[in-house]
Amino acid sequence: MPVKVGVVGDYDPGSRAHRATDAALAHAAGASSLAVDVRWVPTEGLVAADAVRRLERFDGFWIAPGSPYRSLDGALRTIRWARERDWPLVAT
Repeated sequence: MPVKVGVVGDYDPGSRAHRATDAALAHAAGASSLAVDVRWVPTEGLVAADAVRRLERFDGFWIAPGSPYRSLDGALRTIRWARERDWPLVAT
């Protein structure tokens, strides 16, 4: 079963940092002999009332580099949610 990682941010294929994030997760998974399912999670949807359901499906989060975010509040809410629940979180 793959590890489900939510990358919180607003993906931009022109961003070197965003492409490097995908590559880093793939490399780490391969080096660890793990399967990883990486999904980018847009910040705007994380301020909605049902955002908790979106967050609970992930095993951990990576807060994407390369702000500004479309919704800084959505990114901050995710960080708070993860920290209050001791959920794995990487913020770069």
